[in-house]
Parts: sequence; C-alpha cells; structure tokens
Amino acid sequence: MTTWGAVPAGAQTFLAFDWGERRVGVASGNAITRTATPLPTVQAQGDARWQRLVAVIREWRPDALVVGVPCHPDGTPHEQTQRARRFARQLHGRSGLPVVEVDERYSSTEAHALGADDADAGAACIILEQFLRSLP
Repeated sequence: MTTWGAVPAGAQTFLAFDWGERRVGVASGNAITRTATPLPTVQAQGDARWQRLVAVIREWRPDALVVGVPCHPDGTPHEQTQRARRFARQLHGRSGLPVVEVDERYSSTEAHALGADDADAGAACIILEQFLRSLP
C-alpha cells in the first residue's frame, strides 16, 4: 500500500475511486461503520473529468482518498498499474488530500458477481471496504 501524504490520525471519512480510462467509479465511506456507499460514476474525459472529481471531493469533504490500483494476478504491475498510480498522484496534487493506493485485483469481477447496478461504483465500494477493514 502506497500513501501520497499522511492520513490524519483519527481520519473518519473517505472517498474511493476505481480508476478507468473511460469511467471512474466513486464510493464514500467511513471508519466508524467500515462500510461504503456507491456514488455516481464519473463518465467524462480530460478537464471535465477533473472538474467532476474535484466537485465530488468538495461536496463530501473526506479526510483522505483511496484509489484502487490493478495488478496482474501474481501481484506484478502492468501498464494500467502505472496509469492508476498516476491518477492517484494527480488526485493528491489537485485535492491536497492524502491518497492511499489499494490493491484492487478482481474488484470489478466481484462487483459484477454481487449484482452491482453500476460495476464501477460497486468496485469502488469493494476497494474502500477493503481499505476500511485494514484500519486499526
């Protein structure tokens, strides 16, 4: 797990992102219930994408952000791994908030299997709940 910036002690609220080239799934959650709720997926590109993402961050005012980073089944990185990490660094730079990278292997597959109406937002929930379970 990589963190861009320090997550504040006692951080309670989080937004998670399932990065994709065409869509970014989004979920909100908190450390008290350790559950996540899907938010509308961002389906924009370029500046419009960033405007929507920053608007969601401003609306929800989280303590930190969580980004799913895909890897091969054996854990080795691939091209999408680097793109997701770049997205995480950009989120940190644009929001000023700490960003935690979480292994997101199979999150989309799991979201589909669970019958998520929006697989991208469902994957963001899975990523966030995985992170929340790791908190002390």
